[in-house]
Amino acid sequence: MKHLLIIFSLFLCLKLAAQDDIKFKELKHNFGKIKQNKPVTFFFSFTNASNKPLIVENAVAGCGCTTPEYPKEPIGKGKEAKIKVTYNAAAMGSFKKDVTVKFANHPEPIVLEIDGEVVKGSSKEVVIAPN
Repeated sequence: MKHLLIIFSLFLCLKLAAQDDIKFKELKHNFGKIKQNKPVTFFFSFTNASNKPLIVENAVAGCGCTTPEYPKEPIGKGKEAKIKVTYNAAAMGSFKKDVTVKFANHPEPIVLEIDGEVVKGSSKEVVIAPN
């Protein structure tokens, strides 16, 4: 039992240390009210706080309405990088979407979140009549 507790404690320490290697400025972003069919984008900035290059293995959105883009090259020690997240705003109403980011040599992924509300755009329509 004592060995099991020691192993669990070591695992927990390693997991917490791994998360300290990646410093995100924020993990959530609220777009507020956005117009329908007007895609919106937010850049999640992070810094490599480790002594080794940091590699983003992948970034996966929870649905097809959200598109993440991530750096493909290693991020050097102390360098900043960004993960671009675009939401297509096609469906009306409130939304909450996740993007799961997996880093090489890190056991747990980091989950980024966007939310907001899609509202109908301006009802004013400009119609140009033929001459």
